[in-house]
Amino acid sequence: MTSSTGLLTDHYELTMLRGALRIGVAERRAVFEVFARHLPNGRRYGVVAGTGRLLDAVARFRFGPEELGFLRETGVADEPTLRFLESYAFGGDIWGYAEGDCYFPGSPILVVEGTFAEAVVLETLCLSVLNHDCAIASAASRMVNAAGGRPLIEMGSRRTHERAAVASARAAYIAGFEFTSNLRAGYEYRVPTSGTAAHAFTLVHDSERDAFVTQVETLGTGTTLLVDTFDVEAAVRKAVEVAGPGLGAVRIDSGDLLEVARRVRALLDSLGATKTRIVVSGDLDEYSIAALAATPVDGYGVGTSLVTGSGVPTAALVYKLVARALEAGDTAPLRPVAKRSVGKPGRGGRKWALRRRDDAGTALSELVTTVTPDPGPDDRVLLQPLVRGGEIVGREPLAAARARHRESVAELPPYAMQLSRGYPAISTVFAPDSD
Repeated sequence: MTSSTGLLTDHYELTMLRGALRIGVAERRAVFEVFARHLPNGRRYGVVAGTGRLLDAVARFRFGPEELGFLRETGVADEPTLRFLESYAFGGDIWGYAEGDCYFPGSPILVVEGTFAEAVVLETLCLSVLNHDCAIASAASRMVNAAGGRPLIEMGSRRTHERAAVASARAAYIAGFEFTSNLRAGYEYRVPTSGTAAHAFTLVHDSERDAFVTQVETLGTGTTLLVDTFDVEAAVRKAVEVAGPGLGAVRIDSGDLLEVARRVRALLDSLGATKTRIVVSGDLDEYSIAALAATPVDGYGVGTSLVTGSGVPTAALVYKLVARALEAGDTAPLRPVAKRSVGKPGRGGRKWALRRRDDAGTALSELVTTVTPDPGPDDRVLLQPLVRGGEIVGREPLAAARARHRESVAELPPYAMQLSRGYPAISTVFAPDSD
């Protein structure tokens, strides 16, 4: 197996490349942008995630003997196209919103500049990474807001594709989740991992008490015991008997979590386990997490809803040509271009973006323009260099993206935190020259 990402693309990318090489437009300068025409219904903001993964994928976007052999055998590429791909390495520039930042409709979250040939073939790769990771991070951010400071564990690996599970854990961590159950995410991205036991561990023992004894002896009294395999209240009593009042936590994975959590808290307190935490899981999403805000719950485990974007598994991002040169050459001027399809109109010209803020640092609007903007003292420039002349310059620690997300959400108006149906938290303003 090859580590190349060159074939993580659609057939039509190479069809376009083949035609462009044939008629001589392949070497013309071009600018493509990634943006969302709208946010999912009811969402107030989106979250940029996947940038680091994308940069790694672009660096490995190559075509070696295996890839070229496949394209030759299947007739996808002719000999001129194969010769181009054999030496392919992206040599242009890429700008983007920094990972962890928030975005809104029309935000140019990624700008790819290069020749038409080298930029057009990156469309599918850019969209497959960003559409997935932005959708997961956007859902995760809403869950973090709903949790109100209580920690969340990502535990959706068994509910999605094995590689999507790793990407989901990474995106959720950027958005504020504290842990993941996925060890590969811990290995590849150093996301903190956490996990104790499932119902099978209880059932393989001769009794629930025996299972608790084994777990406590193995992991210590600070472990989390799963107490809803049979009778919750009886299990809580056994758990405290085995571990003592210093038991770390109990986990509830079924039933009416609101009511059960209240009963369990009262029972733990009566047994002297006043510091034992309660963790709940079981098909949670941002709405059920918010509904549990008034209950004595100390943490949440979220699986299916997280890895499926809480009902919105794609960010609906598109990759569109917005400017092109009329002839080859690095100095040839760029001309704005845009599609005029009904329902899917575009805005031509290479974009820049600012987040307008008041003197208290609260976001007011997103300014998108085709000229380099002049930021005011409270404005924030959004596009950052990621690739310059083919060299990746935008890599950063995952902790930086995580911190940036906290800061980006903190600058949004309070309206952004609402889970009810509504509109984007701030408006996107297109400067007149961007129309």
